[in-house]
Amino acid sequence: MFQIQAFRFNFASENTYILFNENKNAWLIDPGNMNEQETKLIENFITENELKIQKILLTHAHIDHVLGLQWAFDTFKIPVNMHKDDQEVLDMLQISGMRFGFQIDPVKAEINYVNEGEELDFDGEKFKIYHVPGHSPGSIVYHNENQKFMISGDVLFEGSIGRTDLYKGNYEQLIDGIKTKLFVLDDETQVFSGHGNPTTIGFEKQHNPFLN
Repeated sequence: MFQIQAFRFNFASENTYILFNENKNAWLIDPGNMNEQETKLIENFITENELKIQKILLTHAHIDHVLGLQWAFDTFKIPVNMHKDDQEVLDMLQISGMRFGFQIDPVKAEINYVNEGEELDFDGEKFKIYHVPGHSPGSIVYHNENQKFMISGDVLFEGSIGRTDLYKGNYEQLIDGIKTKLFVLDDETQVFSGHGNPTTIGFEKQHNPFLN
């Protein structure tokens, strides 16, 4: 059985996740830690639970989701999994930092592109990948059908959806992707979003004002 630990980090209250199992193997998803204090929280959790980080995953490459990416790559020395269509977003990181009033160096990391239709293996458990652009060009969702949960990034929130007024955002594209790729899943599927509280597919189908 998987356990999910969420950390709320940085100026955007972004959700960074550690997904782990009884074998103490773990995935680090959207490392948004931006200072020493936030980084220490992750490090302490990993150490105290004796976890081995086996994968670094990005749902997308907006600045609030990658502030700790260089630290993660340097620490665990494993490739970063992301969709190729967000490479240009990651490459704009330094410019994005300037817009928020701080300096951040370009990320220098080994990148592994993942695509819709592929599956990632976690000790025999499969995670399907859905490409759901609209918030960013390369936004992806990681879905475990067996335990009925997904890591949705900024695609779908409790009662809301990701912003579409950012670079290469597209409202119609995002709505269509949610309806055709996520809303066809089991209503009990838990949604762990990039901001805010977890929700379920069934709840959002009934109550999300952007999708009714």
